[in-house]
Amino acid sequence: MNAPAPHPVPTVDRRLAALGPVMQLAFVPADFDAALRFWTETMGAGPFYLMEHIKAENMRYLGQPADIDFSAAMGYWGDMQIELIQQHNATPSIFTTWRDQGLQGLHHVCIAVDDMAEARRVCAAVGATVLQEAQFRGGSAEVVYVDTHGGPGSIVELWKGDDAGRTFFAGLREAARNWDGRDPIRRRG
Repeated sequence: MNAPAPHPVPTVDRRLAALGPVMQLAFVPADFDAALRFWTETMGAGPFYLMEHIKAENMRYLGQPADIDFSAAMGYWGDMQIELIQQHNATPSIFTTWRDQGLQGLHHVCIAVDDMAEARRVCAAVGATVLQEAQFRGGSAEVVYVDTHGGPGSIVELWKGDDAGRTFFAGLREAARNWDGRDPIRRRG
């Protein structure tokens, strides 16, 4: 009696989960200030650090150069980072498209990656397409947003950080662990 042949096991997992765990949930709320109040007062997340008019380099949307003026507030809810994004200009982007469609709720999730080229290969292998990308601090940090084509909330941000970014995120997490509810919104340059 012959045993059935085992299913071949791929040598490299090409699903997005192979890139790592989701480390961030991101929202593009219609009312940025109300969303900050919700996350700090109702959910108890925080404190949030507000970065206004973020300067990105080589920003591209749908393959074209884009001058996107946006701010972000980041804080932690337990071990999950929460990001709230507000775009200040009408330049086409993943943020304006979201708002123009009247969508609410989760905008994207973020996975921290060490090798952006490999992350891009994995995304292409599953049929995800690049929507938006940018670099920071002379290219030492990079973000790529891909559409996984699963509907609202299925954009995945790939974040390849640098030491400064990793240190900042560690500081956010530590601030959340010891946060007593005071000074819920803090400005960061």
